[in-house]
Parts: sequence; structure tokens; C-alpha cells
Amino acid sequence: MGRLNERKNDEIRNVNIITNFIKTAPGSALIEMGDTRVITTATILDKVPSWMDGNGKGWLSAEYAMLPGSTLVRKNRDRKSTDSRSIEIQRLIGRSLRACIDLSLIGNRAIMIDCDVIQADGGTRTASITGAFVSLCLAVEKLMEKGDIKTSPIKDYIAAISVGYVKDEPMLDLCYEEDYKAQVDMNVVMLGDSNFVEIQGTGENATFSQEQLVCMLAYAGKGIKDLIQIQKNVLGELSCIRK
Repeated sequence: MGRLNERKNDEIRNVNIITNFIKTAPGSALIEMGDTRVITTATILDKVPSWMDGNGKGWLSAEYAMLPGSTLVRKNRDRKSTDSRSIEIQRLIGRSLRACIDLSLIGNRAIMIDCDVIQADGGTRTASITGAFVSLCLAVEKLMEKGDIKTSPIKDYIAAISVGYVKDEPMLDLCYEEDYKAQVDMNVVMLGDSNFVEIQGTGENATFSQEQLVCMLAYAGKGIKDLIQIQKNVLGELSCIRK
């Protein structure tokens, strides 16, 4: 079947990452993957959660939200409590980014990652992780420039992508229309060394075979390799990126 935007089945959408999108945040980026757009920021707090006091390590946490105009039907603001979907996604973002950073090297500090979806067309959680890594590196770079930390805590690049089966065909980086029709839907998070951080796979409308699983993981690996190359192009020669 032909895709909506003439992409090949193993091809990611057009990706654009604008760094320092929010001037008041130590690290920030706007990531655009097709029509999905997410603002990510990284803020440094000079304290850790109370339950971590005295353990000699820092912490990283994340929050995720879809803003009211991000979908065709207005998304209400989370004024009193965060909905279960957002909680699940922000935990995924936090787990993913903690896999690429050595928290023992940031001192008695916490890094807060915020991901705000301003336009949603599928893959918001994976775009959030990919963009948030860029924001994290920019914030860490500022810590190093000020001499607050001596050794970079960033261990590796990290990115995430969606993949699935639509009308019996494997497809990479699903937009909303494809995701809505998907028989199988999967989100994959990987480091630059090709090790997996997390795999979330669900047979939405069908089961899937081991052969199909291998195919989806191969597609995801290709897509994440492409995304990490984009991150490298955007970040350039930062000292916080370990060579």
C-alpha cells in the first residue's frame, strides 16, 4: 500500500530540531517529526528529591503534557491531576533518559525534563524522548562550562521511534492516520550503541509472529540510527558528548 506522504515503509518522517528554542531554559529544543511538534526543556535544580538525600547521586525526572490545541478535539489542561496516559508516558521518558546519563556525576542536583506537545500527529512519546536528549545535552554542557561538574555524565546518544503493521505491511514512524489503523503498534527506545532501553509492543487488532517482531525491530533500528545522526548534526562538537 502507498503511504500518505509517499514515504517508503522503512523511512522516517521529515525531522527538524531547533535548539535553544526557549531562551530561559538551560537546555531546550523544538522537535518536528512530520506534523508532530514537541517543545522539550531541561531545567537544573540544586537539590534532589528528599528520598535521595545522602546517597551521593543526582536525579532525572520528566513531565509530559499535550497542550489544548495539539489535537482536533481540545485537550483539557491537567489542572488538578495528570491523566494516566500522561503519567505512563512521562515515566517512559524519565526511564529512557536515565539510561543515557551517569547520575553519580552531576552532584546533588536534579534535572527536570518537560515535554509539551503543541501539535500531535502520532509518535509524540518517541519524539519527546528524541528531542529531550538534545535539551539534556545542552543543559549538561552549561553545567560543564560553568565548572559545576568536571566530567560529562552523558554516556551515549538515545532516541526513540514507533513502528507497526498496517494492512499487513511493516511501517516505520507511524503518523496518526497509520497508527489509528495499525494492527500492531510498537515503540522502541535505543542507545547509540544499538542496545535497547525499552520496547513497548501491542497487538492492537491482531497478534504478531516472531518473524514480524524481528522485522519491526530492524525497522526501528534503522530509524533510530537516522535520528541519532540528526541529533549529532544538531549538537555538533559539544564537550559533554563522550567521544
